[in-house]
Amino acid sequence: MLIRLGYEMVFQCPQPTPMILTLNVHACRSGDLLTPDHLQLEPMVPLRQYFDGFGNLCTRLIAPAGRFRIYSDTTLRDCGLPEAEFFNAREVPVDELPENTLVFLLPSRYCESDLLSQTAWQLFGHLTPGWSRIQAVCDWVHQHLTFGYQYARPTKTAFEAYNERQGVCRDYAHLAIAMLRALNIPARYCTTYLGDIGVPKVDAPMDFAGCLEAYVGDAWHFFDPRNGARRIGRVLIARGRDAADVAISTSYGPTLLESFKVWTDEVPELQQSSQQLAAA
Repeated sequence: MLIRLGYEMVFQCPQPTPMILTLNVHACRSGDLLTPDHLQLEPMVPLRQYFDGFGNLCTRLIAPAGRFRIYSDTTLRDCGLPEAEFFNAREVPVDELPENTLVFLLPSRYCESDLLSQTAWQLFGHLTPGWSRIQAVCDWVHQHLTFGYQYARPTKTAFEAYNERQGVCRDYAHLAIAMLRALNIPARYCTTYLGDIGVPKVDAPMDFAGCLEAYVGDAWHFFDPRNGARRIGRVLIARGRDAADVAISTSYGPTLLESFKVWTDEVPELQQSSQQLAAA
């Protein structure tokens, strides 16, 4: 299947303002792109791109004073299948973990695994280690938090989400990540595109989706405590210790976000055929 995806962000800047953007489709999916995933800017300004320490493609620029529009619209090929499950995948003992996974065992800005350690072991320590225990953590978070955009705030941490029992997708992900790290399971935060493909349409503006990857069975796998299901068409943008590492935009000065749109839609079959002919 083909998926059309993109975004539009419009800022008002009272003065020239340095910005870092993390908006490109992750390099692990670049081979699936049918059209280039270029940032489009109005007005156009010089930009520089680099890969950060987590392998995310980031863009540096100076937003001009006044109205500044950032947008992209591209098409990507996807297998069209729900995310795979590996019920027999084992938890990897800490002494066998690859060195590059160890940072994802540590507490971080939004994931205070040290504060949630006792709770995590009380709730999940008796369960059989492996895929099923990770899923049990995500299911518990899915069932015990109430979703609502009115519950969002940029400073909310996993420990606060646990105590308040409410949040948005990033809070679900942060709480599950903190619980998993407390159980000695590497877990990292992911920002993704996720449309309503294969599920009922949601009557709400589309946004980027926060979820997690856990290291199990000697590989990283997606888990989604917010939606509580394996999904079709998830596209990774960036990953890190928590949301602080993968902010879609960071401004070093005053800015006002005037408008924000995201789209992730399956391309109809007739349009797919036309695009496939064009690509050939």
